[in-house]
Amino acid sequence: MEAREKLIGAIYRVATGTERTRKLLTPVGILVFGTFTTLFILAAIRVDQLLHLPEFLPEAFRRPISIPFILLGISISFWSFLHFSKVKGTPVPFNPPEQIVSTGPYRYSRNPMITGVFIFLFGLGLLINSISLVFFFLPIFIILIVWELKQIEEPELIKRLGAEYVEYRRLTPMFFPDFRKWQKRRSTR
Repeated sequence: MEAREKLIGAIYRVATGTERTRKLLTPVGILVFGTFTTLFILAAIRVDQLLHLPEFLPEAFRRPISIPFILLGISISFWSFLHFSKVKGTPVPFNPPEQIVSTGPYRYSRNPMITGVFIFLFGLGLLINSISLVFFFLPIFIILIVWELKQIEEPELIKRLGAEYVEYRRLTPMFFPDFRKWQKRRSTR
C-alpha cells in the first residue's frame, strides 16, 4: 500500500474513531497548518531581505488596499468556522463534521475557510510589501493546498461520505464561487 493510501486510511480511522482521539488530535492539526502557513510567511520575508526586493506598493496605498483583503479573508474563514461549529465539527480533517456542511459559505465553495486564508495572505503580502509572498510563496502555498485537498482530503471525504460528497463536489467549486452556476441551480428547483 502506498503512503498516500496509508495516510488517507489513517485520517479516515481517526475521523470515524472515538471522540476523545479526534479532540486530542485537533490541536495537532491546527498547529501543523499554522506552522506551515507561518513558515511560508517567514520564508517570504527572508527572501525579500536576501534579494533586496524593492517595495511594490507606496506606503500611502498599502493599508487602504491590504486591510480590506485581510478583513475579508478573516471574515470568510470565521463565517466558515461557525458553520462547522454548528454541526459539532472542526476544519481539521481528524475531527470533521459527521455530515457535509453545505450552509453559509459552503453553499458556494467546498473550501471557503481556505479561500479566506488565501485572501488573508494576499492582503498580508500587500501590507508588508512582500513581493515574494504575493507573487511566489502564495502561489506555491495554493498549489500545495490544492494538491493536499485533491490527493488526501477529498479521497478521504469520498470514502467517509460516499455519493453525497461526490455530488456536492460536482455541484460546488473548490474555492471561488461560480454564482452563475448557483443561480441556475436555484432557479431549477
